[in-house]
Amino acid sequence: MSSPDQNPDYCFEDGLARCWWCRGHDDYIAYHDDEWGLPVGDDQRLFEKVCLEGFQSGLSWLTVLRKRDRLREHYKDFDFQAVASFGEKEVDRMLSDAGVIRHRKKIESAINNARRAIELCETHGSLATFFWQFEPASSMARSPTTRKEIMSVIPASTAMAKELKKRGWSFVGPTTCYALMQSMGMVNDHLPECHRWSAVDSARRGFVRPTKVNSR
Repeated sequence: MSSPDQNPDYCFEDGLARCWWCRGHDDYIAYHDDEWGLPVGDDQRLFEKVCLEGFQSGLSWLTVLRKRDRLREHYKDFDFQAVASFGEKEVDRMLSDAGVIRHRKKIESAINNARRAIELCETHGSLATFFWQFEPASSMARSPTTRKEIMSVIPASTAMAKELKKRGWSFVGPTTCYALMQSMGMVNDHLPECHRWSAVDSARRGFVRPTKVNSR
């Protein structure tokens, strides 16, 4: 395989090697360098990621990133306890704001999923406990070595989607669930040439998986 400085896919103007998909936009680069792939165990941030991945359906991720701050305002920083209480008034308010994703079914899905998230916490103790149970075994979680090897669906994401749908969640298909797994650090899909691969790998190694149901 060619080195990063020989391959224009990976070499950026600042001299750092990155995954090719974040080229061309500072918002993409910041997200790639500061967030993508780092393990997440906070329930509120996990709910945000589920919502954002669902909002992306049919849109570019750049569109979602650029609307994220406004989405956080409307969705109470993705506090699912608060979002669960939303009604038609909040739906109409968001439909009238061009700064957010103005798609009724996606808005209603986020509200529905907030209610399902509360139920899931009651049965599993936390969203983190539920989601991290789908982490692929180490023998299955191999970082891609070329851009062609990056998957859009794996058996674990299909299983996650199936379980979420059984529990009443929406906009959580296998592809969306795999994007969530990439985003929340359940897999490390940075290419080996990328300067973030080792940092994400280290963070994943040090992350304490939430395996026990919290008592209430």
